[in-house]
Amino acid sequence: MNKKYVIGLDYGTLSGRAVLVDCSDGRVITSAVKNYEHAVMDQCLPGGEALVGADWALQYPQDYLDVLQETVQKVVASGGVAAEDIIGIGLDFTSCTMLPVDEKGEPLCAQERFKSEPHAYVKLWKHHGGQPQADRISALLEKRGEINNIQYGGKISSELLLPKILQIVEEAPDVYEAADQILEAGDWLTQKLTGGKKRSGNLAGYKAMWTPETGYPSKDFLKELSPMLENLAEDKLGSDIALAGEAAGYLTGEWADRLGLKAGIPVAAAIIDSHAGMPGSGVGSPEHMMMVVGTSSVMLALSKQGYAKNGVVSGVKAAILPDNFALESGLAAVGDMFGWFVDNAVPEEYAKKAASEGMNLHTYLSKKAEKLVPGANGLVALDWWNGNKTPYVDGRLSGALVGCRLSTKPEEIYRALIEATAFGTRKILDLFTEAGADIQMIIASGGIAEKNPLLMQIYSDVLNREIMVSDTDQTAALGSAMYASVAAKEEKGGYDTIGEAVSCMAHLKDLVYRPDADRVERYNKLYEVYCELVDMFDPKKCSVMSKLHELRQG
Repeated sequence: MNKKYVIGLDYGTLSGRAVLVDCSDGRVITSAVKNYEHAVMDQCLPGGEALVGADWALQYPQDYLDVLQETVQKVVASGGVAAEDIIGIGLDFTSCTMLPVDEKGEPLCAQERFKSEPHAYVKLWKHHGGQPQADRISALLEKRGEINNIQYGGKISSELLLPKILQIVEEAPDVYEAADQILEAGDWLTQKLTGGKKRSGNLAGYKAMWTPETGYPSKDFLKELSPMLENLAEDKLGSDIALAGEAAGYLTGEWADRLGLKAGIPVAAAIIDSHAGMPGSGVGSPEHMMMVVGTSSVMLALSKQGYAKNGVVSGVKAAILPDNFALESGLAAVGDMFGWFVDNAVPEEYAKKAASEGMNLHTYLSKKAEKLVPGANGLVALDWWNGNKTPYVDGRLSGALVGCRLSTKPEEIYRALIEATAFGTRKILDLFTEAGADIQMIIASGGIAEKNPLLMQIYSDVLNREIMVSDTDQTAALGSAMYASVAAKEEKGGYDTIGEAVSCMAHLKDLVYRPDADRVERYNKLYEVYCELVDMFDPKKCSVMSKLHELRQG
């Protein structure tokens, strides 16, 4: 019997990739990557129109279709396998990344009348322009006594779907009225591929306040929020939902011809990119926590019970793996923060020295920073360079660096920034433990986990846990391929459950980072200082950061 293969697509913040994967063992046969032509639009639209105000993070939807067509064509052409042996396709996407579309499923920004309207474009996950709307939603839920329901997660983030929609309603109501659907970008792509209108339960459960039991937020709540939103669920969202591993539909003949595949193969329901990394990295046990470390970071752990507090959410049961809730949180800036420092605050002499030794600046700073003793530089930082997800869920919060002196060196600051992200991760781990998780091992993935041993060792010491690294740097794409194999089912050469797919298709490296007792003790003391700083800038107690945010917006 011929081997069978699946395609996984991973849509990130700046690029998308496709992988062709062997169903029998998870081996990636070939892959292809394409950057988004328009990247992230935070200053102007494609036509050059300036974006007024701060906190825009928009994208151009045609970039996603270009990635889909080019990367899939490449892996099909270079994979050396017959098209009839490719039995399914799955995709993951950053979330909540949303766009309004017309009755034909075409983005409103493609229409002449909306091409200069920012709210007609894709709002990327890190679009924080809806923070005032998120605050009002939280306030209304608190007034109604509903804020701590699992459906809402304890506080509403500007990254969720509803604040983004409310911003459209309040700032561009004509866009809202013109939209036939308001879609997650992942759902938009599966609808394109299948010609149907199914949505992902994973995306809806974690980002759109949907549960199988209650559906979307109630009509009376939405009406109280804005009269225009009373019929949001029926008019703009829809209730045809597919859970992880289920088929959103089947590949149309048109898209089969475009991609070089066979029509009729299942297209798995879309899943959040970091969530796809959970099976992709090999996490399938309640004792494991998945940690994706890249531009930002995400932590996920399994739980038998739902939980919603301080930015930790559990979403919908079985939205990622069967029979379990998945506790989720993360840091809004990790690699982005290190990149900011390297690009803006490192002297030229360091760059010259790094180049002379054949290193990039990150590697050079890491080599110098690894010689430092934890806490000996007298620095502690807050990791909020792109807002805070846990514990305050507030995009207006910003970074801080405390303890600088005239003698402070760049490598000391670089290490303090790394330590800050480790402390932020520990804060999340503490909340996971409070929620009932018993995490003994951490499985890491992402570009930084692969490239920065210093960071991984600091994380092991700060978290006081062993950390293993996934055997692939394409965990999200591999996870999406796994869901495609489950959508195809065993009879077609795939698997009937995601657990079976994980056991056969996921692998770990032999490398293990283990905590050092002396460093653990020093970091415990520094973590106490970090927690004091976190408490000091609690937005309910301190308005410094929100006032600075207001001044920055003008």
